[in-house]
Amino acid sequence: MRILALDHGTARCGCAITDPSGTLVRPLPVIEPPEPESVAEIVAEHEVELVVVGLPVALSGKEGGQAEIARRFADEVAALIEVPVETYDERFTTALAQSSARAGARADEDSLAAAHLLESYLDTRATR
Repeated sequence: MRILALDHGTARCGCAITDPSGTLVRPLPVIEPPEPESVAEIVAEHEVELVVVGLPVALSGKEGGQAEIARRFADEVAALIEVPVETYDERFTTALAQSSARAGARADEDSLAAAHLLESYLDTRATR
């Protein structure tokens, strides 16, 4: 199953995708500005079967204004495509992306964050 992960921001949207088997993750170019129609194009182009949108949650587990914006974006994407759209806790993905960038990863930091989000999602899914 090919899965697309999105690290939504107000200015840009980081993207990462799995291989067709749903095991290997690679960053894609960012979407700038973040538009649901651009996500729909990626879904069609790569035959994506599931979209996961990062949900910014505080360390306490509470959702704030950014989470509401991410949920709204997920709903807008879902209205344009015929595959499921889920949200997933994106805590620590930015810090992990910054660490990856410092270690030499060549992808955009927002897409690295999306890749870490997707890896976490896959790990959680495997343990269910």
